[in-house]
Amino acid sequence: MSKSTQHDHPARIAELRELLARANTAYYVDAAPFMSDQEFDTLLAELASLEQSHPELFDANSPTQRVGGQPLEGEFETRAHRAPMKSVDNTYSLDDFRAWYQRCADALGAGGAADGDVGGLFAAAGPALWADPKVDGLAISLRYENGELVEALTRGDGEKGDLVTNNVRAIRAIPLKLRAPRENKWGTAVPAVLEVRGEIFMPVREFERINAEREKHGEDLFANARNSCVGTLKNKDPKIVASRRLSFVAHGRGEGEGLPALASHSEFVAYLKELGVPVSTIGARHGSAESAARAIEEFADKRDTLDFAVDGMVVRIDRFDEQDKLGMTAKSPRWAVAYKYPAEQKETVLEKVDWQVGKGGTITPRATMTPVLVAGSTVKHATLHNIEEIQRRDLRIGDRVIIEKAGEIIPQVVRAVVEKRTGSEKPIDAPTACPACGAAVEREGPKLFCGNSSCSARFRERLKWFVGRDQMNIDGLGEEIVDALVDAGLVKDFADVFRLDTLTVARTLAKGDKALAEIEKKGPGRRATSLIESAADAAQHRGLTRVLAGLGIKHVGSSAAKTLARRFRSADELLAATEEQLAALSDFGEITAKSVAAWLASDEAKRVFADLAAVGVDLTSREPKPVEAGANAFAGKTFVVTGTLEQFGRTEATEILERAGAKVAGSVSKKTSVVVAGAEAGSKLAKAQELGVEVWDESRFLAELVAAGLK
Repeated sequence: MSKSTQHDHPARIAELRELLARANTAYYVDAAPFMSDQEFDTLLAELASLEQSHPELFDANSPTQRVGGQPLEGEFETRAHRAPMKSVDNTYSLDDFRAWYQRCADALGAGGAADGDVGGLFAAAGPALWADPKVDGLAISLRYENGELVEALTRGDGEKGDLVTNNVRAIRAIPLKLRAPRENKWGTAVPAVLEVRGEIFMPVREFERINAEREKHGEDLFANARNSCVGTLKNKDPKIVASRRLSFVAHGRGEGEGLPALASHSEFVAYLKELGVPVSTIGARHGSAESAARAIEEFADKRDTLDFAVDGMVVRIDRFDEQDKLGMTAKSPRWAVAYKYPAEQKETVLEKVDWQVGKGGTITPRATMTPVLVAGSTVKHATLHNIEEIQRRDLRIGDRVIIEKAGEIIPQVVRAVVEKRTGSEKPIDAPTACPACGAAVEREGPKLFCGNSSCSARFRERLKWFVGRDQMNIDGLGEEIVDALVDAGLVKDFADVFRLDTLTVARTLAKGDKALAEIEKKGPGRRATSLIESAADAAQHRGLTRVLAGLGIKHVGSSAAKTLARRFRSADELLAATEEQLAALSDFGEITAKSVAAWLASDEAKRVFADLAAVGVDLTSREPKPVEAGANAFAGKTFVVTGTLEQFGRTEATEILERAGAKVAGSVSKKTSVVVAGAEAGSKLAKAQELGVEVWDESRFLAELVAAGLK
């Protein structure tokens, strides 16, 4: 194809955009590429040059605009899903899978069948199914309006997720613009609104390529493809996302407007493919449970040959009207189940056990083993939980042991291969002194503790917790940086984080090992400068709740921190709190109140708050002020929300109740004032009825909100 003249540049730009869009679809959707990567990159460079010469022809959906703008500053924005992204229940045996199918068939009135009777219901009489691989990646919801990608949200907690649209636009597998269907039965228009649910994943070949590069440069290797995928998508620079060549496959639907009449999931998959959205090439419709069961068994031997990680198969009732009839539970659809394959097991040698000190002083054993490849990544370490677990399994140093990955992520030692013992194996003894500071070890049941609150290892772990995302969220202070700063003596207490000098930090990191030096690629001071700026921002904006959640106070997590900050409006008020006042808090028991009171009375508490205040950390409460009991139908009462509410997500309902002065609990007890029960309310509703707790349906809940001026 000849280069265009100045006169026909607009036509050439349009031609290149259309050609490159078709090339992406051919590669990711049709599995029929018609150009090489080199050809694609050459044409993309030509298009970029032409667009630079003709800024008046800018198009946000041009292939050149997949990576644009500056890296994100601060946190990702959180948004609510318009339709919840529910998880799918797991099953681990074909008998359980068949039992699930029988329940679905019974509910749909398909009749009964003898257990395992392949000539009866399971063979042909029941509802049809769709089965496809359960890709091990990051769940995402893509929202298209009039055919254009406008929003991408991670699954998050199912009710709300992180807005990662800019990063998702950098993934070539995801179309920025839907193509009009070519099939007449679906018309020729794209829907007004379409939310596509699916999985972003890192192909195995890409994972191996990245690790090879990291090894070449002396960097730590990524543990597995899924974690690498998640970390990549949460990176704040879209250019890094683009460089790692993530992929995508669709598996479900959210909100939709202007869709054609689609009777089943199998039709929806075909429709998505017509729109240019990547779908599974392995997914298939099955007329019976036995057909799906055979597919599950056959796929078990094939999944390790794929270029993406798979940890099971998702099987769903195919027809949408049957899905609607089966409905949902509070957590998952009744019409779908995920068959999970047994974890891969490998044999290796238990070489030694190290005892590590956590932020709360807990001392836990960690096994070091001869490295072995398990479920796609090399495993060298695994937690052994506690001394009683070691004794129960009769593990010894030098044992040959069987290991697996729980959930294909967390390595664990399953058992010792006792029959292969030689007699040279050594017993594993619990430490009597803290391995970090030498203080005497305390024991509570199976748990071991270092009672020294000044323990260096304990502080190091507390500091990593303190700066973490869900606490003070100080961007730039990852585990390696924390270790380097503590080792250099630059950070000896929490307040030191806010006293760091840019030049000193940069020099400290430059003196570190090769991996730390690589962190400073962008220039000797940039990482340090970012760290200082983020810390200063945290000092100005986080507030008392985050500080309390981050200090590692025993029995005080995010929920207890919120309770304390609602009642005590500043650190000074909190320091003056009595044990009686703490015990009176709605979700504080006697043990928690006594523990927190003891910490508040300590010299450590006074010093920590004084030091943080001195460096400008906000120690005032940002929680809604307490509403006087009786001020409305909610204030001073304990609520439990269960089932599915039509007009509220669970998180939204909780926030409204808390603003109204109510406490929201996760379980029903005699202390519960009211249970708000939506559709499919289960055991919590039954418990409330058993205890005589007042129950509101959603209409009553709405009426009370309106009466209180909250809706």
